[in-house]
Amino acid sequence: MITGGTGSFGRAFVKKIFERYSPKRLIVYSRDEQKHYELSQSFTHKAMRFFVGDVRDRDRLCRAMEGVDYCVHAAAMKHVPIAEYNPMECVKTNINGAQNVIDATLLTGVKKVIALSTDKAASPINLYGATKLVSDKLFTSANNIKGAHDCGFSVVRYGNVIGSKGSVAPLYKKLIKEGAKSLPITDIRMTRFWITLDRGAEFVIKSFERMRGGEIFVPKIPSMKIVDLARSLSPNAELEIIGIRAGEKLHELMISIDDARNAYEFNDFFVIRPSIDFSKKVDFSVCANGEKGVSVAEDFEYASDKNDRWLTSEELAKLTEWI
Repeated sequence: MITGGTGSFGRAFVKKIFERYSPKRLIVYSRDEQKHYELSQSFTHKAMRFFVGDVRDRDRLCRAMEGVDYCVHAAAMKHVPIAEYNPMECVKTNINGAQNVIDATLLTGVKKVIALSTDKAASPINLYGATKLVSDKLFTSANNIKGAHDCGFSVVRYGNVIGSKGSVAPLYKKLIKEGAKSLPITDIRMTRFWITLDRGAEFVIKSFERMRGGEIFVPKIPSMKIVDLARSLSPNAELEIIGIRAGEKLHELMISIDDARNAYEFNDFFVIRPSIDFSKKVDFSVCANGEKGVSVAEDFEYASDKNDRWLTSEELAKLTEWI
């Protein structure tokens, strides 16, 4: 089951699951009936189930999760300015909804849950990031309260998704199509992590194999400059500096210096172990599938402006061709 499954990530995840596995049931849980209808036109597999429901409704979650083995929690309020203007609505969905998913998991016997996080949850400066940090803490700490239940909770944290709703790339493409002579830039220094939908879905699936319960998985992904993105899409357009929006960062962060003491580096990802692990028996430097990592330096920081991998204008243009 995937909560918020009618979104961009949900579509990519469902597609990849059917390409690789033969599930008895694949439940898409979302409160948007129109998106359910649209998704049902694309996926007609007999295993598909479309559950209209809100993560704020614990009873509905419990009904939907009966017989489920694995759950991806992707439902969230994600637009930074809208969350700033509607703070309690963001809290109800991102925090209360997260706890409802945890409660429903324990009540229905789900084996593994992975909650999707965001780079904005690391040292947050906006409400959206703050609620996702609380959500991360709820899921990692849920492993300490599961008692005799045979289940595990982990988190996947990654950066901005190319082409997802709210992404700047579709906005630029729309403006260019409409004949705009200039493109808005909040700050010419701004950088962001960037990941494709396919890579994001693949990383979540792999994390189910790797998880022990309580850790946060962070993929190694490239950074890009917003200026380079704009110029790759429209080389001759003028750049209109509009200033940083409320709650927006200049650079994104996925592992802070304070988290570094609990972080391990693997071949193509990082793991942040839980700050409190009551079992004291889990070695998070070794994944459940046997992959081994090493501790990062105490002054390590995984930030979009300090990354060792950058997307060129040519790579950006190629990645955004399909949007």
